[in-house]
Amino acid sequence: MAIAEIITIGTELLLGEIQDTNSKFIARVLRDNGVDLYRLSTVGDNASRISATIIEALQRSDIVLTTGGLGPTVDDPTRQAVADAVGAQLEYRPELWEVIQERFKRYKRIPTENNKRQAFVPVGAIVIENEVGTAPAFIMELGNKCIISLPGVPREMEFLINHFVIRYLKERYKLEDTIIKARVLHTISMGESAIDEIIGDMEEYTNPTVGLLAHPGQTDVRVTAKASSISEADRMIAPLVDELYKKLDKYIYGEDEETIQQVVSRLIKKNNLRFAVIESGLDGEIINKVKPLLGEDFLSENLGVELSIESIKTLMREYLDQGKADLILGARLSRSGESRDLDLVLYHLGQFRELSRSYGGPPGDAPQFAVNSGLDFVRRTILKV
Repeated sequence: MAIAEIITIGTELLLGEIQDTNSKFIARVLRDNGVDLYRLSTVGDNASRISATIIEALQRSDIVLTTGGLGPTVDDPTRQAVADAVGAQLEYRPELWEVIQERFKRYKRIPTENNKRQAFVPVGAIVIENEVGTAPAFIMELGNKCIISLPGVPREMEFLINHFVIRYLKERYKLEDTIIKARVLHTISMGESAIDEIIGDMEEYTNPTVGLLAHPGQTDVRVTAKASSISEADRMIAPLVDELYKKLDKYIYGEDEETIQQVVSRLIKKNNLRFAVIESGLDGEIINKVKPLLGEDFLSENLGVELSIESIKTLMREYLDQGKADLILGARLSRSGESRDLDLVLYHLGQFRELSRSYGGPPGDAPQFAVNSGLDFVRRTILKV
């Protein structure tokens, strides 16, 4: 099976000025086409450092994909860096300059002299025509290895991946023989270590594999299979998913792209419940998650001041007396030393239920922890689990 590495290029990435979304897109495409991704690297706009990173990557991997650094300016050094890495010179391709000029005409712009730099590629490179931008991409083949250099602009990179690169990789590395399929189960209100205690033996499987990814108040369990087809991968994954449901049962709220707010909103609508949320110390986090899904029938009150849970219960009783709702969640997030305390109270079917939890992780993640914990409290109450 082919092994790949991704190198994202740009000093702006290292300075945190923009977020790298290219790696996520490429990684998923590689995964879905059966390519193992071993490493992601980010390098600034420095030809010697880029070249060194490429040389190192080629020692480990069959496919090295770079994004960024193909523009016309002095600080776009990827062409030179790739040439240096493979011991080649840059050569001017007049046909590329013609294509670049034609692109500018289409956009009703006039290219400047520095745009001519984009018509230079390493000697022996396979040019990938960029139909949605002005920066030509290219491939350098080195025996059974290759370097694929793509633009950093996400729209351009994605187009070239979908319309050329995947076809090239499938033909060169026979990728149709293997695909990688993943299925993700979302668990909630149970920590990563607690889940590991329950399914640790499954995490030692080799194909399919089982892995964990922790979020504030939520832990994802990912099952990944390598197979010759999607249907075969699904058959391999299914027994493990069944086993996970038996072991984790009520802690699983959904799969793949599902969110806890989507699941809870469906339950509320299915049971014809009038739902309300009263928050203190949360800046409307729970309210903002469910309001778009429940619309005008949803009632909420975001209390900027920190109230006691008893004061919140008083407001909940006022809602009940006024007949405004029959399912009410009260949530209070407060600081307690180095941790954050979350107090929840829920009214449903004539009863008040209370739950208190503490969060000791990064303070900025405490609101998301409160959202997951609060909405899961609603989910469990409705489902009686």
